[in-house]
Amino acid sequence: MQEKDLAALKESIQPKTWSETISYDTWEILKVISEMVEGFEKLSRIGPCVSIFGSARIKEGQPYYKLAEEIAYLMTKAGFGIITGGGPGIMEAANKGAHFAGGKSVGLNINLPFEQSPNPFIDPNKLLNFNFFYVRKTMFMRYSMGFIALPGGFGTLDELTEAITLIQTHKLVNFPIVLVSRPYWQGMIDWITNVVLAEQNISATDLEIFKVVDTAQEAVDYITDFYKTYALKPNF
Repeated sequence: MQEKDLAALKESIQPKTWSETISYDTWEILKVISEMVEGFEKLSRIGPCVSIFGSARIKEGQPYYKLAEEIAYLMTKAGFGIITGGGPGIMEAANKGAHFAGGKSVGLNINLPFEQSPNPFIDPNKLLNFNFFYVRKTMFMRYSMGFIALPGGFGTLDELTEAITLIQTHKLVNFPIVLVSRPYWQGMIDWITNVVLAEQNISATDLEIFKVVDTAQEAVDYITDFYKTYALKPNF
């Protein structure tokens, strides 16, 4: 553990007076409300969108970058805007695809001390900056009509499992969820099937919440076919 992290840990466990606790909590509540209000105000007007999740560490020119760009381009041409986490890597590629397809390109950027800064392909009036991950995830879940997860790390897993959990618990409409690149996700799918399901911690039907595909066209078709099947159009 680095010295600064140790100092932060020690500070966090120091006893605080009631006045200090109330002051800190009240200020944080106000900041959360501010982010919520701005998010609701901007995103309530964006129309039908799909969220694309994926690693910030993928570089331009790499296969997953190109795949994300193609998916976003095709989804945009199918009538959906694109929402990403607003940063580099897969997020940049998805915003880039939406931008060059002439569609809506939304970025929900998170303020981090490293790695994350808004990419240049977000519509200027559709960029939001957040300090709280849970507020940011609320925006993804509330204003998306589908979710596409490309390869990523803990952040991608957090966003993906949030969507799956909310659908599993009926807190979110059963929107389509697509995992792209079977080789990347297969290990997780095997673990869920052979361990989590085998030990009865989920139901077999929970595995139907998401679909695993390999190509951009398959990802787009899965979402567009969902709305065709249920005679729905991509609109609020």
